[in-house]
Amino acid sequence: MSKSVSRRVVLAAGLAAAASTVAVPGVAAADGADHEPPDNPVDFRAWSSVADWHRGRTDGVKASGHGRDGIRLGRPAGTVDYTDPHTGTTAAWEYGTWTGPWHELRFGASELVPSWNADTPAGTWIQVELLGRYQDGGLTPWYVMGRWAAGDADIRRTSVDGQGDPRSTVYTDTFSIDDPDANRLTAYRLRVTLYRRPGAEASPKVWRVGAMASHVEDRFEVPASAPGEARGIELAVPRFSQNTHIGQYPEYDNGGQAWCSPTSSTMILGYWDRYPTAEDTSWVNPDFDDPEVCHAARFTYDYQYEGCGNWPFNAAYAATYEDMDAIVTRLRSLSDVERLIKAGIPVITSQSFLKEELDGAGYGTAGHLMTVIGFTAEGDVIANDPASPSNEAVRHVYKRRQFENIWLRTKRYNSSGGVSSGSGGVVYLYKPTREKWPKLTDRHAEVWGD
Repeated sequence: MSKSVSRRVVLAAGLAAAASTVAVPGVAAADGADHEPPDNPVDFRAWSSVADWHRGRTDGVKASGHGRDGIRLGRPAGTVDYTDPHTGTTAAWEYGTWTGPWHELRFGASELVPSWNADTPAGTWIQVELLGRYQDGGLTPWYVMGRWAAGDADIRRTSVDGQGDPRSTVYTDTFSIDDPDANRLTAYRLRVTLYRRPGAEASPKVWRVGAMASHVEDRFEVPASAPGEARGIELAVPRFSQNTHIGQYPEYDNGGQAWCSPTSSTMILGYWDRYPTAEDTSWVNPDFDDPEVCHAARFTYDYQYEGCGNWPFNAAYAATYEDMDAIVTRLRSLSDVERLIKAGIPVITSQSFLKEELDGAGYGTAGHLMTVIGFTAEGDVIANDPASPSNEAVRHVYKRRQFENIWLRTKRYNSSGGVSSGSGGVVYLYKPTREKWPKLTDRHAEVWGD
């Protein structure tokens, strides 16, 4: 069943469909027990070690422990033609696949967002797909969750519209159950296909692939968390404004006014001292300030969505920098954010709000990314907000209660008085590998699905 979805339906539509207040029975797990799910459960699982890769089925790819553990092409499984819908170019590609094992969930999920970390040298690219199992035992189709390359010379990175069956739909980068009261997802598996030009020696290498499955209940308000362990901590995250780029490179989502996601990604990468080189940004007009922001916009751009806000594409871009891990997941409260801030890890959050709902912002938005860099001694949120007139003006202090609510809710009233969706606690998390950042505890590692 094909479903045509406008690019501006975006993730909000999936989030709206995901909301439900009906209690769900526990899901029978591998041990045969019936487990009662926690409130607003979230499950993030990643495959990133040689042992993980061997748990899947390979056809034309091999697991490699040289450098970072990952999968790369061995003797390809075959050759296939691909017609790029955004250029009209048809080309032949060698390919191989890794099909992951079934991951059983301990609750019925209504939404899933994948993310991946990979290297795609010139002449290579990857595709990530999802197969889900419903509570009644039925299966989804294999859904394409992204066709991706770090560059844009070989293919145009793209999401795929028009995917769905009678019970689920893919909205850009988000799998969503259409009616969570009737059925939900109890398990899934991922498939990664690696492509290269026939006869070439270069290969993509994928070192992390995972997915965040969740069920966040319908809510206009969330309980307030108490200020905790990160009070008085502020991380030295560089400041970049998207608004200084208004009108620049309109071919990428109409220019800087829409670049909150790549601008936030640039701030976090800068914090980790991962900037593109001068050679990388040599294509940027030298009259433009902060070419790294323009660079991030170009290389996170989704040619189907026609925007830079594809969540896994931002994470994948961040992971192209040396020794970086990057995921898309959900957190349950600002207490979770505090735990990460205390470990030295800033957090990119997604929220939507009316002007009067966030004191000091000076604007309202149907969807916006900003970077939490710390907390005041009183527990209020310190955020680098890219929707600011200059780099110097990016740092803001927002009231804890207001910020937490606009970030965690799934329902809100819009400027017309109607009901719209919220992100339900979505975040991007970027950090160096665990070997490079030893502050991480096992509890932190759980967030990355390790």
